[in-house]
Amino acid sequence: MARSSSSSLLCLSLCLFALLSHTSQGRQQWQQGNECQLDRINAIEPDNRVQSEAGTIETWNPSHQQFQCAGVAIVRRTIEPNGLLLPSYSNTPQLIYIVQGRGHTGIMFPGCPETFEESQQSGQQQFQEGGSSQDQHQKVRTFREGDIIAIPAGVAHWCHNDGNEPVIAVTVHDTSSHLNQLDNNPRNFYLAGNPQDEFQESQQGGRLSRGQDERRKRRQGGSTSCNNLFCGLDSSFIAEAFNIDESLARKLQGENDNRGSIVRVEGQLEFVRPPRRIQEERQQQGGRGGRFQPLANGLEETFCSMRLKENIGDPSRADIFTPEAGRITTVNSHNLPVLRWIQLSAERGVLYNEAMRLPHWNLNANSIIYAIRGQARVQIVNENGNSVFDGELREGQVLTVPQNFAVVKRCESDRFEWVSFKTNDNAMVNSIAGRTSAIRAIPADVLANAWRVSPEEARRLKFNRQETHLASSRSQSFRAVA
Repeated sequence: MARSSSSSLLCLSLCLFALLSHTSQGRQQWQQGNECQLDRINAIEPDNRVQSEAGTIETWNPSHQQFQCAGVAIVRRTIEPNGLLLPSYSNTPQLIYIVQGRGHTGIMFPGCPETFEESQQSGQQQFQEGGSSQDQHQKVRTFREGDIIAIPAGVAHWCHNDGNEPVIAVTVHDTSSHLNQLDNNPRNFYLAGNPQDEFQESQQGGRLSRGQDERRKRRQGGSTSCNNLFCGLDSSFIAEAFNIDESLARKLQGENDNRGSIVRVEGQLEFVRPPRRIQEERQQQGGRGGRFQPLANGLEETFCSMRLKENIGDPSRADIFTPEAGRITTVNSHNLPVLRWIQLSAERGVLYNEAMRLPHWNLNANSIIYAIRGQARVQIVNENGNSVFDGELREGQVLTVPQNFAVVKRCESDRFEWVSFKTNDNAMVNSIAGRTSAIRAIPADVLANAWRVSPEEARRLKFNRQETHLASSRSQSFRAVA
């Protein structure tokens, strides 16, 4: 029995390794066929807006050259208090950053049990009082400002705002992922409602998929469209599949539902969740070897209960901190293992007034920068030494930095905050200036001959900047090096 179990685990591990390797190769092959000859990059705002009953969805045209180069699509959702983003799934892996607000999200993994359930006693009491019978569902996760949430391709999820302020969430779809075997168009498959297309043809001439084009023609013709998955199924099939009557089956098809993809919850959203105090006590008891022992069934439980979020907005979690300049926090597959599956990572940064993120390049990833607050001057340089961007990046704008292009940021307001989504689960950065930079690693004589400067000037070039990644304008400059 032990030998059989060990063989199964080894086989599964090899399969996962092969899948991850294939995923990485798939991205590389896709990008080799994609021309990233960018002479000009722009900081751009969303060009499409869809209004729903309890929120808005804004998208950037995925056909824009810089997004085609990076192989991504960008969405910004604003969910009003007590708003519910209807259940859906996508053909692409997604990485979500919570810019503002808090709430709950349900992420439904296929084949996993409903581990959150009401007790039989409470269920019987509800039934006797005329309410519904006991409920069972998969785990519901909380989120707050600063959280990064990973959603694998094809996994359905929903989101509810239970706070007093709007939830603002920015999502990157990795359309170039090997996990997406359709095409490079981002697609959301809704299980409920009658949502409008989030990625419509923009003024820049984006190309629609056949399904998107058909739905647009129906709207222009004045006919009532139906855009969730049940719309294409015969109501008798739905009724038979769920063992319900056809009138209820037709409701699943979104009859006369014009609320959009973000709807307002009537009353309060109720679901099963453990009280925080009881949950913490049980975890402590289990850790001390007490009576409570969590159920364990190996890899299945690990998959079904995997951690999908990490907070990178909390200042106490900063990986790089300079009191006068700012901080940087990263999340990758080392501290959030699910990112190895979806092959994405992120960086959250804060710069103070006139502080600089020293010049650097991304070794193994494209970087998609979303400006959260404030503004900064950014410069990006390509392999020919040409400036492809030299301008301001302001709140709400997106800027793409292709792999290996040099980039530098300087805060032009009291405070500049950003989040960068990167197309590698373990994105790496190489600095051009600073204590751990490529220039610092080169012998002074090599620098002197490369730029035809004196040995003293070469030493100043190497040693005058002691910071690693962030530098303040108030830091000492032009120090003589003996």
